[in-house]
Amino acid sequence: MSIIEGGKTHRKNRINYLDLGRSVMGATAAIALALWFVGRYEGPFLLASLGGSTVFLFALRDTEAAQPRALFGGHFGGALIGIICFQFFGDALWVSVAAVVLTMVFMVATRTIHPPAGANPLLIVQSHADFYALLNPVGIGVLTLFIVAVLWSRLDRGKAYPIKCP
Repeated sequence: MSIIEGGKTHRKNRINYLDLGRSVMGATAAIALALWFVGRYEGPFLLASLGGSTVFLFALRDTEAAQPRALFGGHFGGALIGIICFQFFGDALWVSVAAVVLTMVFMVATRTIHPPAGANPLLIVQSHADFYALLNPVGIGVLTLFIVAVLWSRLDRGKAYPIKCP
């Protein structure tokens, strides 16, 4: 799906308001359900990475970064790296920096680049998260967004999610 039409540089890009309206409704349902299922998780994780993932899944769903491999791999890989770095080295500035850079390397090496998930290691280290965070909020939140994105795309003929990327 592309909300922006007319990708040529010499023409003005126009917004497809019908697609935008559909995206708004789907995104609202997805993030509301994800936040509800996750419950009262105390930490900034939800605002940063799940919010960013919602944008990818409902406004940029035809990009490689929005596909399941990147969505799940990026989130779980970044969160796990953040947890391991915190568990072994604490929450010093250099640990946060190392966790983000290691996550970037992981995402590139595994072809799981999902930009919102790049925030996970930083937020995981800063909130002192443990391995349970892989289940809640990461697992529950990301799985909820994914399921809603798949179901929502079925309501929009010709706009299936996920797509096959080369």
